[in-house]
Amino acid sequence: MSNPRSNIASNLRFLRTQNRMTQEEVAEKIGVTRQAVAKWENGDSLPDILNCEALAELYGVSLNDLVRYDSEQEGMPIPPKNKHLFGVVTLGERGQVVLPKKARDTFGLKPGDTLVVLGDTNPPTPGMALVDSQSFLRMTGHAVESILKGKGDS
Repeated sequence: MSNPRSNIASNLRFLRTQNRMTQEEVAEKIGVTRQAVAKWENGDSLPDILNCEALAELYGVSLNDLVRYDSEQEGMPIPPKNKHLFGVVTLGERGQVVLPKKARDTFGLKPGDTLVVLGDTNPPTPGMALVDSQSFLRMTGHAVESILKGKGDS
């Protein structure tokens, strides 16, 4: 796609339908006409910066993603603000996981950084998450600091 006008139009169409809204509802919420929304979604015109900001807020995406995100190039739809899908990793023989470069770059991770491994074993929603240890301490207080002292132990 790579054309900014096409990106915006495509993203606006996707986000509106994803949020199960009509063009009329979008227009009403941001204070424009339904025709303006239709023109933006067709790529006939572009919303001004204030309307882009209102649309990004309405849909819960970043302004940058609303304008620049190319779902064809990325291979997935525009993500919610500050949410990322970096890809798939394979668990190594000893439990090693190599984080994708884009994830390491986005979070500024480098060798020696420590992460906390969190888990949810609830059958309908099982999963794991990695959180920077310093961020985790700020979120939970220092009560769990003793857990982190044995970092990397398995």
